[in-house]
Amino acid sequence: MGDESGRRRPRRRGGEAKSERSPRPVNYTQLRHPFTAQSAFSQDAVAAMHDTAIRILQELGIKTLLPEARELFRAAGALVDEERQMVRIGRDIVDDALRTAPPSFRIRAGNPKREQIYEDGSLMFLPGAGCPNVTDSVRGRRPGSLRDFKETISLHQAFDVIHMLGPSAEPQDVPVNLRHYAMLQTQLSLSDKPTFAYARGKQQAEECFEMIRLAHGLDDAAFADDVWIFTIINTNSPRQLDIPMSQGLIDFARAGQLSIVTPFCLAGAMAPITVAGALTLQHSEALAAIALTQLAKPGAPVSYGSFSSNVDMKSGSPAFGTPEHVKATLGAGQLARHIGLPWRAASGSASNISDAQGATENTTGAWGCMLANATSIVHAAGWLEGGLAFGYEKFINDIEAIQTLAELCTAPPGDDDSIGFDAIAGVDPGGHFFASPHTMERYETAFYEPVVADLSNFGAWTESGGLTSTDRAAKIWQTVLGEFKAPAGCAERAGRLDEFIAKGTEAGGAPIES
Repeated sequence: MGDESGRRRPRRRGGEAKSERSPRPVNYTQLRHPFTAQSAFSQDAVAAMHDTAIRILQELGIKTLLPEARELFRAAGALVDEERQMVRIGRDIVDDALRTAPPSFRIRAGNPKREQIYEDGSLMFLPGAGCPNVTDSVRGRRPGSLRDFKETISLHQAFDVIHMLGPSAEPQDVPVNLRHYAMLQTQLSLSDKPTFAYARGKQQAEECFEMIRLAHGLDDAAFADDVWIFTIINTNSPRQLDIPMSQGLIDFARAGQLSIVTPFCLAGAMAPITVAGALTLQHSEALAAIALTQLAKPGAPVSYGSFSSNVDMKSGSPAFGTPEHVKATLGAGQLARHIGLPWRAASGSASNISDAQGATENTTGAWGCMLANATSIVHAAGWLEGGLAFGYEKFINDIEAIQTLAELCTAPPGDDDSIGFDAIAGVDPGGHFFASPHTMERYETAFYEPVVADLSNFGAWTESGGLTSTDRAAKIWQTVLGEFKAPAGCAERAGRLDEFIAKGTEAGGAPIES
Protein backbone atom coordinates (compact mmCIF):
# COMPACT_ATOMS: atom_id res chain seq x y z
CA MET A 1 0.00 0.00 0.00
CA GLY A 2 1.19 3.48 -0.74
CA ASP A 3 1.94 6.24 1.70
CA GLU A 4 1.40 9.93 0.98
CA SER A 5 4.64 10.08 -1.01
CA GLY A 6 3.35 7.39 -3.37
CA ARG A 7 5.96 4.90 -2.19
CA ARG A 8 5.16 1.24 -1.69
CA ARG A 9 5.56 0.17 1.95
CA PRO A 10 7.23 -3.24 2.08
CA ARG A 11 5.04 -5.79 3.85
CA ARG A 12 6.62 -7.83 6.65
CA ARG A 13 5.85 -11.48 7.25
CA GLY A 14 4.03 -12.31 10.44
CA GLY A 15 6.09 -12.60 13.60
CA GLU A 16 9.07 -10.59 12.32
CA ALA A 17 10.22 -7.87 14.66
CA LYS A 18 9.81 -4.35 13.39
CA SER A 19 12.99 -2.36 12.87
CA GLU A 20 13.51 1.20 14.00
CA ARG A 21 15.09 1.92 10.63
CA SER A 22 13.14 3.45 7.76
CA PRO A 23 11.54 0.94 5.40
CA ARG A 24 13.20 0.24 2.08
CA PRO A 25 12.35 3.17 -0.22
CA VAL A 26 10.33 2.10 -3.24
CA ASN A 27 8.52 4.18 -5.82
CA TYR A 28 6.42 2.46 -8.46
CA THR A 29 4.23 5.43 -9.38
CA GLN A 30 6.00 6.30 -12.64
CA LEU A 31 8.02 3.66 -14.46
CA ARG A 32 10.19 3.56 -17.57
CA HIS A 33 11.11 0.44 -19.52
CA PRO A 34 14.56 -0.84 -18.49
CA PHE A 35 15.18 -3.07 -21.53
CA THR A 36 15.66 -2.52 -25.24
CA ALA A 37 12.53 -3.53 -27.14
CA GLN A 38 12.76 -7.01 -28.62
CA SER A 39 11.52 -8.19 -32.02
CA ALA A 40 9.68 -11.20 -33.41
CA PHE A 41 9.83 -10.16 -37.08
CA SER A 42 12.31 -8.55 -39.41
CA GLN A 43 11.85 -4.90 -40.31
CA ASP A 44 10.97 -5.97 -43.85
CA ALA A 45 8.21 -8.22 -42.49
CA VAL A 46 6.86 -5.39 -40.31
CA ALA A 47 6.79 -3.04 -43.30
CA ALA A 48 5.02 -5.73 -45.34
CA MET A 49 2.39 -6.21 -42.61
CA HIS A 50 1.79 -2.44 -42.50
CA ASP A 51 1.48 -2.24 -46.29
CA THR A 52 -0.88 -5.23 -46.36
CA ALA A 53 -3.00 -3.63 -43.63
CA ILE A 54 -3.31 -0.53 -45.82
CA ARG A 55 -4.23 -2.77 -48.76
CA ILE A 56 -6.96 -4.39 -46.64
CA LEU A 57 -8.42 -0.96 -45.88
CA GLN A 58 -8.14 0.19 -49.49
CA GLU A 59 -9.35 -2.90 -51.31
CA LEU A 60 -11.53 -4.78 -48.82
CA GLY A 61 -12.59 -2.00 -46.45
CA ILE A 62 -14.03 -2.07 -42.94
CA LYS A 63 -17.71 -2.30 -42.10
CA THR A 64 -18.69 0.83 -40.18
CA LEU A 65 -22.15 0.75 -38.63
CA LEU A 66 -22.38 4.35 -37.40
CA PRO A 67 -23.64 6.78 -40.07
CA GLU A 68 -21.70 9.70 -38.55
CA ALA A 69 -18.46 7.71 -38.79
CA ARG A 70 -19.14 6.82 -42.42
CA GLU A 71 -19.75 10.50 -43.17
CA LEU A 72 -16.45 11.53 -41.57
CA PHE A 73 -14.63 8.97 -43.68
CA ARG A 74 -16.52 10.05 -46.81
CA ALA A 75 -15.66 13.72 -46.25
CA ALA A 76 -11.99 12.75 -46.03
CA GLY A 77 -12.14 10.98 -49.40
CA ALA A 78 -12.87 7.38 -48.41
CA LEU A 79 -15.09 5.29 -50.67
CA VAL A 80 -18.33 4.50 -48.85
CA ASP A 81 -20.90 1.87 -49.83
CA GLU A 82 -23.96 2.93 -47.83
CA GLU A 83 -25.97 -0.18 -48.66
CA ARG A 84 -23.27 -2.52 -47.33
CA GLN A 85 -21.98 0.02 -44.76
CA MET A 86 -18.47 -0.65 -46.04
CA VAL A 87 -15.76 2.02 -45.98
CA ARG A 88 -12.61 1.76 -48.09
CA ILE A 89 -9.88 3.94 -46.63
CA GLY A 90 -6.95 5.21 -48.69
CA ARG A 91 -3.34 5.34 -47.59
CA ASP A 92 -3.45 9.14 -47.62
CA ILE A 93 -6.14 9.18 -44.91
CA VAL A 94 -4.12 6.83 -42.73
CA ASP A 95 -0.88 8.76 -43.28
CA ASP A 96 -2.58 12.06 -42.41
CA ALA A 97 -3.98 10.52 -39.21
CA LEU A 98 -0.58 9.22 -38.16
CA ARG A 99 0.89 12.68 -38.69
CA THR A 100 -1.60 14.34 -36.32
CA ALA A 101 -1.97 11.62 -33.66
CA PRO A 102 0.28 12.70 -30.75
CA PRO A 103 3.18 10.43 -29.77
CA SER A 104 3.07 11.67 -26.15
CA PHE A 105 0.46 13.16 -23.82
CA ARG A 106 -0.23 13.60 -20.12
CA ILE A 107 -2.85 11.61 -18.23
CA ARG A 108 -4.12 13.54 -15.21
CA ALA A 109 -5.23 12.18 -11.85
CA GLY A 110 -6.78 13.40 -8.62
CA ASN A 111 -3.30 13.25 -7.10
CA PRO A 112 -0.74 15.02 -9.32
CA LYS A 113 1.91 12.54 -8.15
CA ARG A 114 -0.04 9.81 -9.92
CA GLU A 115 -0.14 11.52 -13.30
CA GLN A 116 1.36 9.58 -16.19
CA ILE A 117 3.10 10.54 -19.43
CA TYR A 118 1.69 8.16 -22.02
CA GLU A 119 4.44 7.66 -24.58
CA ASP A 120 6.89 5.15 -25.96
CA GLY A 121 9.20 4.09 -23.13
CA SER A 122 6.67 4.62 -20.34
CA LEU A 123 5.42 1.55 -18.48
CA MET A 124 2.00 1.33 -16.84
CA PHE A 125 0.22 -1.66 -15.33
CA LEU A 126 -3.58 -1.83 -15.36
CA PRO A 127 -5.75 -4.38 -13.54
CA GLY A 128 -7.85 -7.12 -15.05
CA ALA A 129 -10.91 -5.47 -16.57
CA GLY A 130 -14.35 -6.08 -18.05
CA CYS A 131 -15.20 -9.05 -15.81
CA PRO A 132 -18.90 -9.88 -15.29
CA ASN A 133 -18.04 -12.11 -12.32
CA VAL A 134 -15.71 -12.00 -9.32
CA THR A 135 -14.32 -14.82 -7.22
CA ASP A 136 -12.48 -15.26 -3.95
CA SER A 137 -11.85 -18.17 -1.59
CA VAL A 138 -14.04 -16.70 1.15
CA ARG A 139 -17.28 -15.91 -0.70
CA GLY A 140 -16.91 -17.97 -3.87
CA ARG A 141 -17.71 -17.05 -7.47
CA ARG A 142 -20.58 -14.61 -8.04
CA PRO A 143 -21.90 -11.98 -10.45
CA GLY A 144 -20.16 -8.66 -9.97
CA SER A 145 -21.98 -6.14 -7.77
CA LEU A 146 -21.44 -2.52 -6.79
CA ARG A 147 -19.94 -3.76 -3.52
CA ASP A 148 -17.46 -5.85 -5.51
CA PHE A 149 -16.66 -2.91 -7.78
CA LYS A 150 -15.91 -0.76 -4.73
CA GLU A 151 -13.69 -3.49 -3.31
CA THR A 152 -11.73 -3.94 -6.52
CA ILE A 153 -11.20 -0.18 -6.89
CA SER A 154 -9.90 -0.15 -3.31
CA LEU A 155 -7.48 -2.94 -4.19
CA HIS A 156 -6.33 -1.03 -7.28
CA GLN A 157 -5.71 2.05 -5.16
CA ALA A 158 -3.81 0.14 -2.48
CA PHE A 159 -0.90 -0.90 -4.71
CA ASP A 160 1.15 1.78 -6.44
CA VAL A 161 2.23 -0.62 -9.18
CA ILE A 162 -1.33 -0.35 -10.55
CA HIS A 163 -1.15 2.95 -12.40
CA MET A 164 -4.64 3.42 -13.87
CA LEU A 165 -8.03 2.12 -12.78
CA GLY A 166 -10.18 -0.37 -14.63
CA PRO A 167 -13.64 -1.96 -14.49
CA SER A 168 -12.55 -5.20 -12.85
CA ALA A 169 -16.03 -6.04 -11.57
CA GLU A 170 -19.03 -5.07 -13.66
CA PRO A 171 -21.68 -3.94 -11.09
CA GLN A 172 -24.59 -5.88 -12.52
CA ASP A 173 -26.91 -4.92 -9.67
CA VAL A 174 -26.93 -1.34 -11.02
CA PRO A 175 -29.16 -0.74 -14.09
CA VAL A 176 -27.11 -0.11 -17.23
CA ASN A 177 -28.70 3.32 -17.75
CA LEU A 178 -27.40 4.39 -14.31
CA ARG A 179 -24.24 2.33 -14.09
CA HIS A 180 -21.89 5.03 -15.39
CA TYR A 181 -22.93 7.26 -12.47
CA ALA A 182 -22.07 4.61 -9.89
CA MET A 183 -18.85 3.48 -11.53
CA LEU A 184 -17.36 6.94 -12.00
CA GLN A 185 -18.38 8.24 -8.58
CA THR A 186 -16.93 5.10 -6.98
CA GLN A 187 -13.59 5.64 -8.72
CA LEU A 188 -13.47 9.26 -7.62
CA SER A 189 -14.53 8.45 -4.04
CA LEU A 190 -11.95 5.70 -3.45
CA SER A 191 -8.97 6.50 -5.65
CA ASP A 192 -6.76 9.35 -6.80
CA LYS A 193 -5.51 7.49 -9.91
CA PRO A 194 -6.53 8.08 -13.57
CA THR A 195 -10.15 7.08 -14.22
CA PHE A 196 -11.92 4.93 -16.77
CA ALA A 197 -15.30 5.05 -18.49
CA TYR A 198 -17.03 2.71 -20.91
CA ALA A 199 -17.94 4.03 -24.36
CA ARG A 200 -21.60 3.07 -24.28
CA GLY A 201 -23.26 5.89 -26.14
CA LYS A 202 -23.01 9.63 -26.65
CA GLN A 203 -25.13 10.65 -23.67
CA GLN A 204 -23.22 8.42 -21.25
CA ALA A 205 -19.89 9.73 -22.54
CA GLU A 206 -20.93 13.37 -22.27
CA GLU A 207 -22.27 12.83 -18.77
CA CYS A 208 -18.98 11.19 -17.73
CA PHE A 209 -17.09 14.16 -19.13
CA GLU A 210 -19.31 16.55 -17.18
CA MET A 211 -18.82 14.54 -13.98
CA ILE A 212 -15.04 14.78 -14.40
CA ARG A 213 -15.28 18.54 -14.92
CA LEU A 214 -17.43 18.90 -11.81
CA ALA A 215 -15.27 16.63 -9.66
CA HIS A 216 -12.02 18.38 -10.51
CA GLY A 217 -13.44 21.89 -10.86
CA LEU A 218 -12.44 22.22 -14.53
CA ASP A 219 -13.74 24.56 -17.18
CA ASP A 220 -14.08 23.27 -20.74
CA ALA A 221 -10.63 24.49 -21.78
CA ALA A 222 -8.84 22.90 -18.84
CA PHE A 223 -10.68 19.62 -19.39
CA ALA A 224 -9.78 19.51 -23.09
CA ASP A 225 -6.15 20.46 -22.47
CA ASP A 226 -5.17 17.10 -20.94
CA VAL A 227 -6.45 13.54 -20.68
CA TRP A 228 -8.66 13.21 -17.58
CA ILE A 229 -10.47 9.99 -18.49
CA PHE A 230 -9.86 7.11 -20.86
CA THR A 231 -11.81 4.33 -22.54
CA ILE A 232 -11.02 1.05 -24.28
CA ILE A 233 -12.30 0.68 -27.84
CA ASN A 234 -12.61 -2.86 -29.21
CA THR A 235 -13.14 -3.45 -32.90
CA ASN A 236 -15.36 -6.37 -33.88
CA SER A 237 -12.88 -8.58 -35.67
CA PRO A 238 -12.81 -9.28 -38.49
CA ARG A 239 -13.15 -5.79 -40.05
CA GLN A 240 -16.06 -4.15 -38.29
CA LEU A 241 -16.59 -1.02 -36.19
CA ASP A 242 -19.90 -1.14 -34.35
CA ILE A 243 -22.05 1.82 -33.32
CA PRO A 244 -21.02 2.37 -29.66
CA MET A 245 -17.32 1.87 -30.40
CA SER A 246 -17.38 4.27 -33.37
CA GLN A 247 -19.36 6.78 -31.32
CA GLY A 248 -16.89 6.43 -28.47
CA LEU A 249 -13.95 7.13 -30.77
CA ILE A 250 -15.63 10.30 -32.01
CA ASP A 251 -16.87 11.52 -28.63
CA PHE A 252 -13.62 10.94 -26.74
CA ALA A 253 -11.57 12.48 -29.56
CA ARG A 254 -13.70 15.63 -29.72
CA ALA A 255 -13.46 15.97 -25.93
CA GLY A 256 -9.67 15.58 -26.06
CA GLN A 257 -9.83 12.37 -24.01
CA LEU A 258 -8.04 9.08 -24.59
CA SER A 259 -9.26 6.14 -26.65
CA ILE A 260 -7.12 3.02 -26.35
CA VAL A 261 -7.86 1.17 -29.59
CA THR A 262 -7.75 -2.59 -29.08
CA PRO A 263 -8.71 -5.12 -31.76
CA PHE A 264 -9.21 -8.52 -30.15
CA CYS A 265 -7.80 -10.85 -32.81
CA LEU A 266 -7.64 -14.49 -31.75
CA ALA A 267 -5.62 -16.43 -34.31
CA GLY A 268 -7.67 -19.27 -35.73
CA ALA A 269 -11.02 -17.73 -34.76
CA MET A 270 -11.58 -14.02 -35.55
CA ALA A 271 -8.23 -13.75 -37.36
CA PRO A 272 -5.95 -15.84 -39.60
CA ILE A 273 -4.32 -18.72 -37.78
CA THR A 274 -0.80 -17.38 -38.34
CA VAL A 275 0.69 -14.80 -35.97
CA ALA A 276 1.61 -12.55 -38.89
CA GLY A 277 -1.89 -12.82 -40.35
CA ALA A 278 -3.57 -12.03 -37.04
CA LEU A 279 -1.28 -9.03 -36.53
CA THR A 280 -1.95 -7.74 -40.03
CA LEU A 281 -5.71 -7.86 -39.51
CA GLN A 282 -5.30 -6.27 -36.07
CA HIS A 283 -3.15 -3.52 -37.56
CA SER A 284 -5.68 -2.70 -40.29
CA GLU A 285 -8.52 -2.39 -37.79
CA ALA A 286 -6.42 -0.27 -35.44
CA LEU A 287 -5.40 2.06 -38.26
CA ALA A 288 -9.05 2.55 -39.26
CA ALA A 289 -10.05 3.40 -35.69
CA ILE A 290 -7.06 5.73 -35.20
CA ALA A 291 -7.95 7.48 -38.47
CA LEU A 292 -11.51 8.03 -37.24
CA THR A 293 -10.28 9.77 -34.09
CA GLN A 294 -8.14 12.15 -36.12
CA LEU A 295 -10.97 12.88 -38.57
CA ALA A 296 -13.15 13.76 -35.57
CA LYS A 297 -10.43 15.99 -34.09
CA PRO A 298 -6.88 16.20 -35.42
CA GLY A 299 -4.39 15.85 -32.58
CA ALA A 300 -6.76 13.91 -30.34
CA PRO A 301 -4.94 11.53 -27.97
CA VAL A 302 -5.18 7.93 -29.11
CA SER A 303 -3.29 4.75 -28.28
CA TYR A 304 -2.52 1.89 -30.62
CA GLY A 305 -3.56 -1.37 -29.03
CA SER A 306 -3.02 -5.09 -29.31
CA PHE A 307 -4.75 -8.07 -27.80
CA SER A 308 -3.83 -10.80 -30.22
CA SER A 309 -3.40 -14.38 -29.05
CA ASN A 310 -4.59 -17.78 -30.18
CA VAL A 311 -7.43 -20.14 -29.42
CA ASP A 312 -7.37 -23.73 -28.26
CA MET A 313 -8.23 -25.49 -31.50
CA LYS A 314 -9.86 -28.34 -29.56
CA SER A 315 -12.36 -26.21 -27.64
CA GLY A 316 -12.30 -22.83 -29.38
CA SER A 317 -11.51 -21.15 -26.05
CA PRO A 318 -9.07 -18.22 -25.96
CA ALA A 319 -5.56 -18.91 -24.70
CA PHE A 320 -3.17 -16.50 -22.99
CA GLY A 321 0.48 -16.57 -21.99
CA THR A 322 1.18 -18.89 -24.91
CA PRO A 323 4.23 -18.63 -27.19
CA GLU A 324 1.92 -17.27 -29.88
CA HIS A 325 0.59 -14.62 -27.48
CA VAL A 326 4.13 -13.46 -26.70
CA LYS A 327 5.18 -13.45 -30.36
CA ALA A 328 2.08 -11.44 -31.26
CA THR A 329 2.87 -8.96 -28.50
CA LEU A 330 6.43 -8.54 -29.71
CA GLY A 331 5.18 -8.02 -33.26
CA ALA A 332 2.56 -5.53 -32.11
CA GLY A 333 5.27 -3.48 -30.45
CA GLN A 334 7.19 -3.42 -33.71
CA LEU A 335 4.09 -2.24 -35.58
CA ALA A 336 3.39 0.46 -32.99
CA ARG A 337 6.91 1.78 -33.30
CA HIS A 338 6.63 1.58 -37.10
CA ILE A 339 3.76 4.08 -37.00
CA GLY A 340 5.20 6.10 -34.11
CA LEU A 341 2.47 5.73 -31.50
CA PRO A 342 2.41 4.61 -27.85
CA TRP A 343 0.56 1.37 -27.42
CA ARG A 344 -1.36 -0.97 -25.19
CA ALA A 345 -0.77 -4.70 -24.73
CA ALA A 346 -2.19 -7.24 -22.30
CA SER A 347 -1.32 -10.24 -20.20
CA GLY A 348 -4.18 -12.30 -18.74
CA SER A 349 -5.09 -15.88 -17.96
CA ALA A 350 -7.48 -18.55 -19.17
CA SER A 351 -7.23 -20.45 -15.87
CA ASN A 352 -10.45 -20.89 -13.90
CA ILE A 353 -8.82 -20.42 -10.49
CA SER A 354 -5.76 -18.80 -8.95
CA ASP A 355 -3.34 -21.65 -9.54
CA ALA A 356 -0.01 -22.42 -11.20
CA GLN A 357 -1.56 -22.27 -14.66
CA GLY A 358 -2.98 -18.80 -13.98
CA ALA A 359 0.31 -17.55 -12.55
CA THR A 360 2.34 -18.95 -15.46
CA GLU A 361 0.02 -17.52 -18.10
CA ASN A 362 -0.15 -14.08 -16.54
CA THR A 363 3.56 -13.81 -15.81
CA THR A 364 4.55 -15.06 -19.26
CA GLY A 365 2.20 -12.56 -20.88
CA ALA A 366 3.50 -9.72 -18.70
CA TRP A 367 7.09 -10.59 -19.58
CA GLY A 368 6.14 -10.52 -23.26
CA CYS A 369 4.70 -7.04 -22.79
CA MET A 370 7.88 -5.93 -21.01
CA LEU A 371 10.12 -7.29 -23.74
CA ALA A 372 7.92 -5.59 -26.35
CA ASN A 373 8.08 -2.24 -24.48
CA ALA A 374 4.31 -1.84 -24.18
CA THR A 375 3.28 1.56 -22.86
CA SER A 376 0.35 0.13 -20.91
CA ILE A 377 -0.29 -3.48 -19.89
CA VAL A 378 -3.96 -4.27 -19.29
CA HIS A 379 -5.17 -7.34 -17.34
CA ALA A 380 -1.86 -7.34 -15.46
CA ALA A 381 -3.46 -8.49 -12.20
CA GLY A 382 -6.56 -10.47 -11.27
CA TRP A 383 -7.86 -11.65 -14.67
CA LEU A 384 -9.27 -15.20 -14.75
CA GLU A 385 -11.30 -17.37 -17.14
CA GLY A 386 -10.26 -15.30 -20.14
CA GLY A 387 -11.93 -12.27 -18.64
CA LEU A 388 -15.10 -13.86 -17.27
CA ALA A 389 -13.99 -13.40 -13.66
CA PHE A 390 -11.77 -11.20 -11.50
CA GLY A 391 -10.02 -13.15 -8.75
CA TYR A 392 -9.08 -11.48 -5.48
CA GLU A 393 -6.35 -13.99 -4.61
CA LYS A 394 -5.21 -13.93 -8.23
CA PHE A 395 -4.89 -10.15 -8.01
CA ILE A 396 -2.61 -10.33 -4.97
CA ASN A 397 -0.38 -13.02 -6.46
CA ASP A 398 -0.16 -11.10 -9.74
CA ILE A 399 0.82 -7.96 -7.82
CA GLU A 400 3.88 -9.87 -6.61
CA ALA A 401 4.82 -10.69 -10.21
CA ILE A 402 4.42 -7.17 -11.60
CA GLN A 403 6.14 -5.57 -8.62
CA THR A 404 9.08 -7.81 -9.44
CA LEU A 405 9.01 -6.43 -12.99
CA ALA A 406 8.72 -2.90 -11.63
CA GLU A 407 11.83 -3.47 -9.51
CA LEU A 408 13.78 -4.05 -12.72
CA CYS A 409 13.06 -0.47 -13.80
CA THR A 410 15.65 0.79 -11.31
CA ALA A 411 19.25 -0.04 -12.14
CA PRO A 412 21.30 -1.47 -9.25
CA PRO A 413 24.17 0.72 -8.05
CA GLY A 414 27.59 -0.04 -9.51
CA ASP A 415 29.84 2.33 -7.57
CA ASP A 416 33.03 1.12 -5.91
CA ASP A 417 31.35 0.64 -2.55
CA SER A 418 28.63 -1.50 -4.12
CA ILE A 419 31.15 -3.55 -6.08
CA GLY A 420 32.62 -4.20 -2.66
CA PHE A 421 36.31 -5.07 -2.93
CA ASP A 422 36.83 -4.12 0.72
CA ALA A 423 33.85 -6.22 1.75
CA ILE A 424 35.24 -9.23 -0.10
CA ALA A 425 38.68 -8.66 1.38
CA GLY A 426 37.19 -8.56 4.87
CA VAL A 427 35.80 -12.11 4.76
CA ASP A 428 38.14 -15.08 4.95
CA PRO A 429 37.90 -17.88 2.36
CA GLY A 430 35.11 -20.24 3.35
CA GLY A 431 33.53 -17.61 5.59
CA HIS A 432 30.25 -15.75 5.20
CA PHE A 433 29.00 -12.20 4.74
CA PHE A 434 26.02 -12.30 7.12
CA ALA A 435 27.70 -10.21 9.82
CA SER A 436 30.11 -8.20 7.68
CA PRO A 437 29.89 -4.40 8.04
CA HIS A 438 28.99 -4.18 4.34
CA THR A 439 25.97 -6.41 4.97
CA MET A 440 24.95 -4.89 8.29
CA GLU A 441 24.80 -1.42 6.76
CA ARG A 442 22.42 -2.59 4.03
CA TYR A 443 20.56 -5.73 5.01
CA GLU A 444 17.25 -4.07 5.85
CA THR A 445 16.94 -2.27 2.53
CA ALA A 446 19.06 -4.35 0.14
CA PHE A 447 16.39 -6.70 -1.21
CA TYR A 448 12.80 -6.59 -2.39
CA GLU A 449 10.48 -7.80 0.36
CA PRO A 450 7.72 -10.04 -0.99
CA VAL A 451 4.04 -9.23 -0.65
CA VAL A 452 2.81 -12.82 -0.58
CA ALA A 453 5.74 -15.19 -1.18
CA ASP A 454 6.89 -17.22 1.84
CA LEU A 455 10.68 -17.60 1.85
CA SER A 456 10.91 -19.62 5.08
CA ASN A 457 12.13 -23.23 5.14
CA PHE A 458 9.80 -26.23 5.15
CA GLY A 459 9.83 -26.61 8.92
CA ALA A 460 8.98 -23.00 9.63
CA TRP A 461 6.36 -23.00 6.87
CA THR A 462 4.72 -26.12 8.33
CA GLU A 463 4.72 -24.71 11.86
CA SER A 464 3.04 -21.51 10.66
CA GLY A 465 0.15 -23.47 9.12
CA GLY A 466 1.48 -24.70 5.79
CA LEU A 467 -0.41 -22.02 3.88
CA THR A 468 -0.33 -21.92 0.09
CA SER A 469 0.19 -18.66 -1.77
CA THR A 470 -3.58 -18.59 -2.38
CA ASP A 471 -4.21 -18.93 1.37
CA ARG A 472 -1.77 -16.13 2.11
CA ALA A 473 -3.22 -13.94 -0.65
CA ALA A 474 -6.69 -14.38 0.86
CA LYS A 475 -5.46 -13.01 4.17
CA ILE A 476 -3.72 -10.11 2.44
CA TRP A 477 -6.69 -8.83 0.43
CA GLN A 478 -8.91 -9.05 3.50
CA THR A 479 -6.38 -7.05 5.48
CA VAL A 480 -6.02 -4.47 2.71
CA LEU A 481 -9.77 -3.95 2.47
CA GLY A 482 -10.18 -3.93 6.24
CA GLU A 483 -7.54 -1.22 6.65
CA PHE A 484 -8.37 0.76 3.50
CA LYS A 485 -8.89 4.49 3.73
CA ALA A 486 -9.66 6.63 0.71
CA PRO A 487 -6.97 9.20 -0.15
CA ALA A 488 -7.34 12.82 0.87
CA GLY A 489 -9.61 14.81 -1.41
CA CYS A 490 -11.60 11.85 -2.74
CA ALA A 491 -14.73 12.44 -0.66
CA GLU A 492 -14.84 16.08 -1.69
CA ARG A 493 -14.40 15.33 -5.40
CA ALA A 494 -16.99 12.57 -5.38
CA GLY A 495 -19.42 14.68 -3.36
CA ARG A 496 -19.50 17.32 -6.09
CA LEU A 497 -21.35 14.80 -8.25
CA ASP A 498 -24.26 14.16 -5.89
CA GLU A 499 -26.62 16.76 -7.34
CA PHE A 500 -25.73 15.94 -10.95
CA ILE A 501 -26.29 12.21 -10.39
CA ALA A 502 -29.55 12.80 -8.53
CA LYS A 503 -30.92 14.88 -11.41
CA GLY A 504 -29.67 12.39 -13.99
CA THR A 505 -31.20 9.46 -12.11
CA GLU A 506 -34.53 11.26 -11.80
CA ALA A 507 -34.47 11.90 -15.56
CA GLY A 508 -33.92 8.20 -16.26
CA GLY A 509 -30.18 8.11 -16.73
CA ALA A 510 -28.63 7.45 -20.15
CA PRO A 511 -29.43 4.40 -22.26
CA ILE A 512 -26.77 2.25 -23.88
CA GLU A 513 -26.62 2.81 -27.65
CA SER A 514 -26.24 -0.14 -29.96
